[in-house]
Amino acid sequence: QVQLVESGGGLVQAGGSLRLSCTASGRTFSTYTMGWFRQAPGKEREFVAAITDTIGITNYADSVKGQFTISRDNAKNTVYLQMNSLKPEDTAVYYCATMYCSGWDCYVKASSSIKYDYWGQGTQVTVSS
Repeated sequence: QVQLVESGGGLVQAGGSLRLSCTASGRTFSTYTMGWFRQAPGKEREFVAAITDTIGITNYADSVKGQFTISRDNAKNTVYLQMNSLKPEDTAVYYCATMYCSGWDCYVKASSSIKYDYWGQGTQVTVSS
């Protein structure tokens, strides 16, 4: 059974930073693409960032490019989301997810939530103005 556990969320003032972590168990972490999504109240879940398996190609939503950084440590089975210059509109529940993908275009497919087969429980990020 695959389990994903997020941590690192919390309350932060606008302009601040947070680093989210997601630790996986139950599968060979290094061979899977990992993604971060978020869902704000009253809105649909949206793609934030993704990183492919061992090569580590990244993909970001336009709304977070230059602001968020995704990375992974395969030795620790953990993917990170460094969030800087946070804004109130970044307030949401952040979810990590995992998908298996092969091929050159995995970083493109990684922006689609339906491609993922396992999800974490989410961690709340609240940015105050």
